[in-house]
Amino acid sequence: MRTNAFTLIELLVVIAIIAVLMAVLMPSLNVAREQARSIHCRGNVRTLTMAWLMYKDENDGKLTGGFPERPDQGAWVQIPPGGVNSSIEEKKDYIKRGTMWPYVKQIEVYRCPSDRRKNSPYHKYAYRTYSIPGGMNGVARTGEWEVKPCIKYGDVKQPATKIVFLAECDPRGYNMGSWVILPKSRQWVDPFGIWHRDNSSTLSFADGHVDMHRWLSRGLIDWNLKALHEPQSFQFTRSPQDEEEMEDFEFVLNAYACKAIQ
Repeated sequence: MRTNAFTLIELLVVIAIIAVLMAVLMPSLNVAREQARSIHCRGNVRTLTMAWLMYKDENDGKLTGGFPERPDQGAWVQIPPGGVNSSIEEKKDYIKRGTMWPYVKQIEVYRCPSDRRKNSPYHKYAYRTYSIPGGMNGVARTGEWEVKPCIKYGDVKQPATKIVFLAECDPRGYNMGSWVILPKSRQWVDPFGIWHRDNSSTLSFADGHVDMHRWLSRGLIDWNLKALHEPQSFQFTRSPQDEEEMEDFEFVLNAYACKAIQ
């Protein structure tokens, strides 16, 4: 008499079918999850940018300090004294000491959910994802970084084209200083985060809008990914290597606010 129990062969067939379905569905599920994280990241950057705009509105047009190591200049976030060796909790605490905290009192807004440095021992448990470019009232030594930074919002020409926040992938355990390029010598310096797709980064602009920008050069993308995966051997300064990378650099150069190139 036949029972209602599965035979071994039938059970193996069911398991095989489930395995095939999982193999088919997992890539789609991963894409959907990353799309959700990308939306979350853009929301974070939009929130920070609105706070950046509110700060200048309440301070006679002066921009918040874009250099975290200079709290005396109204740094938007601060760096703990232990720097790279500080715990995540210390890094969170010093975010709260910055000028943006009264406007954005949610610590998770300062971190992209796809920032993969947090759980890497080579990155010393980095927490904060986003940085302000050096030309937006940032950098510490203007001559070295080849720009005279904007101090007031009125210094920013064509605000809709000038970057305010971007995801950075500093390999030193936290995003040190401002995010910078060398406009005069036409070189990249700091790596940026390519978290959601293998060719795109989240950017916000001084008129308040947020965009997901697609990079063209594979060499530039690989250089940035090396900062994530091989931080110990990463080299900061890089010259554009091909026409696509030059096009990428021209985009950032035009989006890099400053009063003047020195």
